[in-house]
Amino acid sequence: MVESTTARASARHRPGVPWGRILAWAALVLLLVITLLPFWVVIKTAFSSQRALFGAAGSLLPADPTLFNFRRALGLASLEEMIAAGGSGQSLNFLLYLRNSVIFTGLIVVFQIFFSAMAAYAFARLKFPGRNLIFLLYLAALMVPGIVLFIPNFVLIRQLGWLNTFQGMVAPYLLMTPFAVFFLRQFFLSLPRELEEAARLDGASPFGIFWRIVLPISQTPLATLAILTTINMWNEYFWPFLVGRQENVRVLTVGLGIFQSQTPQGVPDWTGLMAGTLLSIIPIFLLLLFLGRRIVDSLAFSGLK
Repeated sequence: MVESTTARASARHRPGVPWGRILAWAALVLLLVITLLPFWVVIKTAFSSQRALFGAAGSLLPADPTLFNFRRALGLASLEEMIAAGGSGQSLNFLLYLRNSVIFTGLIVVFQIFFSAMAAYAFARLKFPGRNLIFLLYLAALMVPGIVLFIPNFVLIRQLGWLNTFQGMVAPYLLMTPFAVFFLRQFFLSLPRELEEAARLDGASPFGIFWRIVLPISQTPLATLAILTTINMWNEYFWPFLVGRQENVRVLTVGLGIFQSQTPQGVPDWTGLMAGTLLSIIPIFLLLLFLGRRIVDSLAFSGLK
C-alpha cells in the first residue's frame, strides 16, 4: 500500500513533455532556415555550372559543381574559356574593385570614428551654452532620410570637380554621424570623472585628456563602431554608383552591379555574379565571425537595440 502511494506521488511530480520549449526551438530552427536559405542559394549558384544551372533549379545542391566561376570573377579565365563554359564573356576586375573598396571603407572608418569621438566627448563632458539643445537638434538628423541629401551632395561634389575621385566618394561620410556620436556619448557619460579630474590637476588640456585618457579606455565601443561602420560602408552602393563610376575608383558593389547589367543576351550571368558576390562578402563574414561577440556585448552595454 505504501509502495503504491509512493509510486502515484512520484508519477504526479514527474515532469511532462516540455512542449513549449520544443515549439520554441522548432520556431527558431524554422527562422534560421528561412534566414540562411538565400545565402545558401548564392553559394549553390556560385559553385554551379552555367549550362547546368537552370536544368537543376529545384535542387538544393550545386549543379555540375565547378570552381570556374571564381576563376572568372578573379579575372583568371580567358574570353574563349568563359564563352565555352556558357558565361557572358564579361569580366570582373575583382582585385582592383577590392582595393578600391578597402580604400573607400578604410578612409571613412578612420576619419568618421575620430571626428565622432571628438564630438561625442564634447557633448558628454565639455560645458558650453546650449549644449543639450544642440545635441537634440543634432540627433534630429537621424530622422532625415539619407536619400534627401544625395542631390545637394552630388551638386556640391560636381562643382568641386571631385567626380570619379576618392575624395568625392568619401566626403559626405568623412565627418561624424548622429548615430556614432550618440553611441559614443552614451559610453563617455559612464566613464569615471575622477580619472579626468586627476589628469586636469596634472595640467592636461581637454584635448590631452581626450587623447591620452579617454580614447585608450574606450577601445571596445570604438572597435564596435568601427565594425558597424565598416559593414555599412562596404555594402554602400548608391553614392559610389553616382560619384565613382570610372574603373580606377569603382568599388565592389558598383562593379557587381555593372557586371550584372552588361550581359548581352539579356539573361544575367548568375553564376559569375554570385561567385563575385560570394568573394565580396568574405571580408565582412570573417570580421563578424571573429568580432561579432564584441558587437553584441558593446551594444548591450550602451543600451542600444
